[in-house]
Amino acid sequence: MYRDLVEKRNWISDSDYKDGLALAQLAPGPLAAQLGFYLGYVQYGIIGSTMVGLAFVLPSFVMVVLLGWAYTLYGGLTWMQAVFYAVGSSVIGIVSFSAFKLTKKTNGNDRWLWAIFVFVAAYTVWTESEAVFMFLGAGILYWVVKSRPKWMNNGHIASAGFVEPVRQAVEAATVTSKPASLWTIALFFAKAGAFVFGSGLAIVPFLFSGVVKEHHWLTDQQFLDAVAVAMITPGPVVITTGFIGYLVSGFSGASVAAAATFLPAFLLTIIPAPLFKKYGKRPGIATFVTGVTAAATGAITGAVIVLGKRSIIDIPTLLFSVVTLLLLWKVKKVSEHIIVIGAAVLGLIVYPIVH
Repeated sequence: MYRDLVEKRNWISDSDYKDGLALAQLAPGPLAAQLGFYLGYVQYGIIGSTMVGLAFVLPSFVMVVLLGWAYTLYGGLTWMQAVFYAVGSSVIGIVSFSAFKLTKKTNGNDRWLWAIFVFVAAYTVWTESEAVFMFLGAGILYWVVKSRPKWMNNGHIASAGFVEPVRQAVEAATVTSKPASLWTIALFFAKAGAFVFGSGLAIVPFLFSGVVKEHHWLTDQQFLDAVAVAMITPGPVVITTGFIGYLVSGFSGASVAAAATFLPAFLLTIIPAPLFKKYGKRPGIATFVTGVTAAATGAITGAVIVLGKRSIIDIPTLLFSVVTLLLLWKVKKVSEHIIVIGAAVLGLIVYPIVH
């Protein structure tokens, strides 16, 4: 985006691009989409931001809806099962490598961040679920430790008293009914989209906890297939919500799920945009987001372990995951899409042999 918009076309100034990137890193949501929202806003206000959002999301949305239709129609056929047999385990390797890179970049040598990471990862593995209040609590804890204001230096820190009302508010907004009404879908995916920090992959543990464990909309394997679809198609990883929405409630479910997922990122970009240059670079804000991101990396790592236990079921699937990791580690320029397509082809060959 920088090369094309700033260097080649000169549509965006260097300073506007850097401001947009900084805001996208601070606010929840997929980074590339938020950066696009901001740049569209800088040029043409809300209309520009909306048009950029539609252009960014629609191509990949159409692809996942078509894949959802094909999956619904042909998912029970042997060749489709063979494809996802290999792709699912390969995706575990991809997400594992991405989690490793993000964790290393986020935590560095900071003991507090590593403590947050380990705690959230262990919680995710143990409960096989996600708690939004833990992300908020992690951000507040790290902010208190690293950038607490002067009024907190008297030793009377009431962070726990602040976190508890936030936790109750979040849980009160959580829909626990199982019928997949469009309102239920919208509220769930909006909540998930509001807590994507650090990487689009951060949405995976949230979705697994809600879609599989809480609402029982999809099986473990269907959810893993949905993540695989996001890896196959170009565009943001969070577009997997469109595929999930389609499986749950057809085209209307896909549309509502995708719109609800991106709406928080859109609003949390255009609303603070006018004030960002003045207030956005305060250290306390960045510190809070760093704590939340450390928790997000822990959740991703925990989700990898949980999903890995379900997708790595025999020696071939173990090999698919290990080979994927080795390729990403050793071959720097290899595309994840190429790996997934290669795994799909190998699945068509290996699956009939082992089954």
